[in-house]
Amino acid sequence: MNGWWIQELGLYGWVFIMGLLVITACGLSGSWLVVRGNAMIGDALSHAALPGIAIAYLISGSRSTVAMLLGALCAGLVCTASITWLQTRRSIKQDAAIGVSFSALFAFGVVLIALFANRIELDLHCVLYGEIGFVGFRDVMQLPGGFEAPVAVVRMAWVTVAAALFCVGGYRALLAGSFDDGLARTTGLGAKMATHGLMAILAVVVVAAFEAVGAILVVAMLVLPAASAMMLTKRMPWVLAIAPVFALISAAGGLQLGLWLNCSIAAAMVLAGAACFILAMAIGPRGLMMRRRNAG
Repeated sequence: MNGWWIQELGLYGWVFIMGLLVITACGLSGSWLVVRGNAMIGDALSHAALPGIAIAYLISGSRSTVAMLLGALCAGLVCTASITWLQTRRSIKQDAAIGVSFSALFAFGVVLIALFANRIELDLHCVLYGEIGFVGFRDVMQLPGGFEAPVAVVRMAWVTVAAALFCVGGYRALLAGSFDDGLARTTGLGAKMATHGLMAILAVVVVAAFEAVGAILVVAMLVLPAASAMMLTKRMPWVLAIAPVFALISAAGGLQLGLWLNCSIAAAMVLAGAACFILAMAIGPRGLMMRRRNAG
């Protein structure tokens, strides 16, 4: 029977799995942004992806995964190049460069959708806020063993695996580039290439998460798990290990909160993640209470 596996797992089971995958992928890749003090670059990439998606749809005429990912990736690379170029101007600081780049690109995407509304079948509301609650109603695909799963969940699973493999495979170069860029250049660890790879994987994660959580909420998911983990430890391997745990708590808690309040489940997952951060900030070994105890 078509879709029996979806019915067996239940609609909200798929919503939970999708939320867990999205927050895990965002948390792993976003950890490197947080540790570098560049968390707002995630905001820039999430908004800058919109014109890339719109242009890809105009060229390809379809919402295929490959076209959307390529469009978002190109827009993300344009955004990072723009930020880098603006930062070379002595009178422009990083925060201003990020603000100018992502706001201009996002506005360009909105204008494109408005101008070509009859050709671009993109729901701007969905792009901004996502529709994770509908993930179980989307197209399904056959998995080995006779199982069926929503295409969006399978796609997000591959993206999450890719993000995890990138964090593991590029760990040394990413770490060197995060804490000592000069040492990374002299030792030939490929920190610059790893940074470009990080921007690319972030663009892929962001566009894969669009369908579920949109361009706005994905920013919080890039930051909250890593920021919460850093309240508990300052060692990067442990940050990468703990971030998925906070993703699990955020997905489960947010699903329950969203159902209880009858509100956006994606927004409720972000609220659950924010609650985890506040708790970690309050009672963690690097949090406020521990600092007061040491000061006393």
